[in-house]
Amino acid sequence: MEIIDVISRVVHVATAITLVGGSVFMAFVLMPSAKQIDDEPHSQLASLVKSRWKRFVHGGILLFLLSGIYNYMRAIPKHQGDTLYHALLGTKMLLALVVFFIASALVGRSEKMEPIRKQKDKWIKVLILLAAIIVAISGFVKVRGVPVKADEASAVVLPGIELTARLFRASNKT
Repeated sequence: MEIIDVISRVVHVATAITLVGGSVFMAFVLMPSAKQIDDEPHSQLASLVKSRWKRFVHGGILLFLLSGIYNYMRAIPKHQGDTLYHALLGTKMLLALVVFFIASALVGRSEKMEPIRKQKDKWIKVLILLAAIIVAISGFVKVRGVPVKADEASAVVLPGIELTARLFRASNKT
Protein backbone atom coordinates (compact mmCIF):
# COMPACT_ATOMS: atom_id res chain seq x y z
CA MET A 1 0.00 0.00 0.00
CA GLU A 2 2.89 2.37 0.73
CA ILE A 3 4.06 2.40 -2.90
CA ILE A 4 0.55 3.36 -4.05
CA ASP A 5 0.50 6.14 -1.42
CA VAL A 6 3.79 7.51 -2.75
CA ILE A 7 2.70 7.26 -6.39
CA SER A 8 -0.60 9.00 -5.63
CA ARG A 9 1.15 11.80 -3.74
CA VAL A 10 3.72 12.29 -6.53
CA VAL A 11 0.98 12.34 -9.20
CA HIS A 12 -1.00 14.91 -7.18
CA VAL A 13 1.97 17.21 -6.59
CA ALA A 14 3.35 16.83 -10.14
CA THR A 15 -0.06 17.68 -11.59
CA ALA A 16 -0.22 20.80 -9.41
CA ILE A 17 3.26 21.85 -10.48
CA THR A 18 2.41 21.35 -14.16
CA LEU A 19 -0.97 23.09 -14.17
CA VAL A 20 -0.19 25.94 -11.79
CA GLY A 21 3.22 26.50 -13.35
CA GLY A 22 1.72 26.43 -16.84
CA SER A 23 -0.94 28.93 -15.79
CA VAL A 24 1.67 31.27 -14.30
CA PHE A 25 3.74 31.00 -17.48
CA MET A 26 0.74 31.80 -19.64
CA ALA A 27 -0.44 34.72 -17.50
CA PHE A 28 2.88 36.45 -17.03
CA VAL A 29 5.00 35.42 -20.03
CA LEU A 30 3.03 34.05 -22.99
CA MET A 31 -0.06 36.26 -22.96
CA PRO A 32 1.79 39.59 -22.52
CA SER A 33 4.27 38.56 -25.24
CA ALA A 34 1.51 37.42 -27.61
CA LYS A 35 -0.20 40.82 -27.31
CA GLN A 36 2.74 42.29 -29.22
CA ILE A 37 1.96 40.11 -32.26
CA ASP A 38 -0.40 41.25 -35.02
CA ASP A 39 -4.02 40.08 -34.80
CA GLU A 40 -3.92 37.23 -37.33
CA PRO A 41 -0.80 35.46 -35.99
CA HIS A 42 -1.98 36.20 -32.42
CA SER A 43 -5.31 34.45 -33.05
CA GLN A 44 -3.55 31.50 -34.66
CA LEU A 45 -1.10 31.18 -31.75
CA ALA A 46 -3.94 31.48 -29.19
CA SER A 47 -5.88 28.73 -30.95
CA LEU A 48 -2.86 26.40 -31.12
CA VAL A 49 -1.92 26.97 -27.46
CA LYS A 50 -5.52 26.52 -26.31
CA SER A 51 -5.94 23.21 -28.18
CA ARG A 52 -2.77 21.79 -26.61
CA TRP A 53 -3.32 23.27 -23.14
CA LYS A 54 -6.88 21.89 -23.05
CA ARG A 55 -5.47 18.34 -22.93
CA PHE A 56 -3.31 19.23 -19.94
CA VAL A 57 -6.23 20.89 -18.15
CA HIS A 58 -8.68 18.03 -18.69
CA GLY A 59 -6.11 15.32 -17.94
CA GLY A 60 -4.90 17.26 -14.91
CA ILE A 61 -8.40 17.61 -13.49
CA LEU A 62 -8.87 13.85 -13.85
CA LEU A 63 -5.52 13.14 -12.15
CA PHE A 64 -6.33 15.62 -9.36
CA LEU A 65 -9.69 13.99 -8.72
CA LEU A 66 -8.34 10.42 -8.72
CA SER A 67 -5.24 11.09 -6.61
CA GLY A 68 -7.06 13.57 -4.36
CA ILE A 69 -9.86 11.15 -3.52
CA TYR A 70 -7.33 8.38 -2.87
CA ASN A 71 -5.16 10.64 -0.67
CA TYR A 72 -8.25 11.81 1.21
CA MET A 73 -9.44 8.25 1.88
CA ARG A 74 -6.00 7.30 3.19
CA ALA A 75 -5.65 10.38 5.43
CA ILE A 76 -9.14 10.58 6.94
CA PRO A 77 -8.75 7.77 9.51
CA LYS A 78 -5.78 9.61 11.04
CA HIS A 79 -7.77 12.85 11.41
CA GLN A 80 -10.99 11.73 13.10
CA GLY A 81 -12.21 14.55 15.32
CA ASP A 82 -9.62 16.98 13.94
CA THR A 83 -11.96 19.88 13.13
CA LEU A 84 -9.25 22.21 11.82
CA TYR A 85 -8.07 19.57 9.36
CA HIS A 86 -11.59 18.94 8.08
CA ALA A 87 -12.35 22.67 7.77
CA LEU A 88 -9.16 23.32 5.83
CA LEU A 89 -9.58 20.27 3.63
CA GLY A 90 -13.19 21.20 2.87
CA THR A 91 -12.09 24.73 1.96
CA LYS A 92 -9.32 23.32 -0.24
CA MET A 93 -11.77 21.03 -2.06
CA LEU A 94 -14.29 23.81 -2.69
CA LEU A 95 -11.56 26.10 -4.01
CA ALA A 96 -10.29 23.27 -6.22
CA LEU A 97 -13.74 22.88 -7.76
CA VAL A 98 -13.78 26.62 -8.53
CA VAL A 99 -10.30 26.34 -10.09
CA PHE A 100 -11.46 23.36 -12.18
CA PHE A 101 -14.46 25.38 -13.37
CA ILE A 102 -12.38 28.44 -14.33
CA ALA A 103 -9.73 26.33 -16.06
CA SER A 104 -12.39 24.41 -18.00
CA ALA A 105 -14.18 27.63 -18.97
CA LEU A 106 -10.92 29.14 -20.25
CA VAL A 107 -10.14 26.19 -22.54
CA GLY A 108 -13.71 25.21 -23.39
CA ARG A 109 -15.98 25.95 -26.34
CA SER A 110 -19.28 26.72 -24.63
CA GLU A 111 -20.81 29.99 -25.76
CA LYS A 112 -22.06 30.58 -22.22
CA MET A 113 -18.44 30.71 -21.01
CA GLU A 114 -17.36 33.17 -23.70
CA PRO A 115 -17.49 36.14 -21.24
CA ILE A 116 -14.85 34.37 -19.13
CA ARG A 117 -12.67 33.69 -22.17
CA LYS A 118 -12.98 37.34 -23.27
CA GLN A 119 -11.52 38.35 -19.90
CA LYS A 120 -8.92 35.59 -19.77
CA ASP A 121 -6.23 37.93 -18.41
CA LYS A 122 -8.35 38.53 -15.32
CA TRP A 123 -9.65 34.98 -14.87
CA ILE A 124 -6.29 33.24 -15.22
CA LYS A 125 -4.96 35.49 -12.44
CA VAL A 126 -7.95 34.63 -10.26
CA LEU A 127 -7.22 30.97 -10.98
CA ILE A 128 -3.56 31.43 -9.97
CA LEU A 129 -4.53 33.22 -6.73
CA LEU A 130 -6.96 30.44 -5.79
CA ALA A 131 -4.36 27.79 -6.66
CA ALA A 132 -1.81 29.58 -4.44
CA ILE A 133 -4.30 29.52 -1.56
CA ILE A 134 -4.86 25.79 -2.14
CA VAL A 135 -1.10 25.17 -2.12
CA ALA A 136 -0.75 27.18 1.11
CA ILE A 137 -3.53 25.19 2.79
CA SER A 138 -1.97 21.93 1.58
CA GLY A 139 1.45 22.92 2.87
CA PHE A 140 0.09 23.93 6.27
CA VAL A 141 -1.95 20.73 6.67
CA LYS A 142 1.04 18.58 5.65
CA VAL A 143 3.53 20.34 7.96
CA ARG A 144 1.04 20.47 10.86
CA GLY A 145 0.71 16.73 10.75
CA VAL A 146 -1.67 14.70 12.88
CA PRO A 147 -2.30 16.27 16.29
CA VAL A 148 -1.88 13.99 19.30
CA LYS A 149 -5.17 13.34 21.09
CA ALA A 150 -5.36 14.15 24.83
CA ASP A 151 -5.63 10.50 25.91
CA GLU A 152 -2.65 9.54 23.70
CA ALA A 153 -0.63 12.48 25.03
CA SER A 154 -1.10 11.40 28.63
CA ALA A 155 -0.15 7.83 27.74
CA VAL A 156 3.06 9.12 26.17
CA VAL A 157 3.96 11.77 28.74
CA LEU A 158 2.97 10.05 31.99
CA PRO A 159 5.29 7.05 31.62
CA GLY A 160 8.15 9.49 30.97
CA ILE A 161 7.27 11.47 34.09
CA GLU A 162 6.96 8.28 36.10
CA LEU A 163 10.31 7.05 34.81
CA THR A 164 11.94 10.39 35.63
CA ALA A 165 10.44 10.35 39.12
CA ARG A 166 11.76 6.81 39.76
CA LEU A 167 15.26 7.76 38.58
CA PHE A 168 15.18 10.87 40.73
CA ARG A 169 14.13 8.85 43.80
CA ALA A 170 16.76 6.22 43.08
CA SER A 171 19.54 8.79 42.80
CA ASN A 172 18.50 10.45 46.07
CA LYS A 173 18.83 7.18 48.03
CA THR A 174 22.57 6.93 47.44
